[in-house]
Amino acid sequence: MDRLDAMQAFVTVADLRGFAPAARKLRLSPSAMTRLVAALEERLGARLLQRTTRSVTLTDAGARYLERARRILADVEEAELAAEGERTRPSGKLVVSAPVGFGRLHVGPLMAAYLQRHGDVSAELRLEDRIVNLVEDGIDVAVRIGLLADSSLVARQVGSMRRIVVASPAYLKRHGEPRRPAEIAGHQTIQFGGAAAIGEWRFGAGENEVRLNIAPRFLCNVADAAIQYAERGGGLTRVLAYQAGDALRRGTLKIVLEEFEQPPLPIHIVYPTSRLLSAKVRAFIDLITETADWRFG
Repeated sequence: MDRLDAMQAFVTVADLRGFAPAARKLRLSPSAMTRLVAALEERLGARLLQRTTRSVTLTDAGARYLERARRILADVEEAELAAEGERTRPSGKLVVSAPVGFGRLHVGPLMAAYLQRHGDVSAELRLEDRIVNLVEDGIDVAVRIGLLADSSLVARQVGSMRRIVVASPAYLKRHGEPRRPAEIAGHQTIQFGGAAAIGEWRFGAGENEVRLNIAPRFLCNVADAAIQYAERGGGLTRVLAYQAGDALRRGTLKIVLEEFEQPPLPIHIVYPTSRLLSAKVRAFIDLITETADWRFG
């Protein structure tokens, strides 16, 4: 048994939660994957994976071994890349994932600057409003807005994002400006998006957090439509600061209840721990920190 091959097989099965997808990724047969992991378990004298007909999960011993195995494989990859000279020169293909609206406005232009700077790199930008599996989907780095739930990713905060309630000056003149969150009950409201569609707006934090159930008059699945309706006097809507940026600069929307906002959401660059921070990814992160102002306050 090659210990590194067995270790890579185990890490891939753990990442993809199954022998079949791991076998496809490593271009091995499922039986070969099973033999590698079984040989590793036999050598260690411990069961690393709990197998059922429907799922593969880590045992306690497997969870502890997984992080050590990741570090060992990353060290080996770093040594190989250093020998090939790829640690200092960005090359290959960079795949980046980002939310649709934020990616279109802020990540796309950055990708153009990145490609102009690094002629040996090609790039792909995937815009999706769902949380993707970086390892399974072959993504090098992702831009994410919000608190991170996946501790298996390496994260670097590169900005922050306010969550704001806005309305048109004309609407506020007709209906009055709410001074406290509870006064929203007397206003027309607009909602958008999957998470926003739960019918609850939150203000403040900790012991001072206020949760309000709302019944929107207008519901849509994209921020642009919500903002356009708000600009036309449709009511109050709660959005991320960048989404309303143009309307705020034009004066067609105004922020209300500012003192009751929740803490800003962090903006992170994330990448898998099972991968070495390659030159192409490092160069992308450096470009963001050097040129992008992603503090949306």
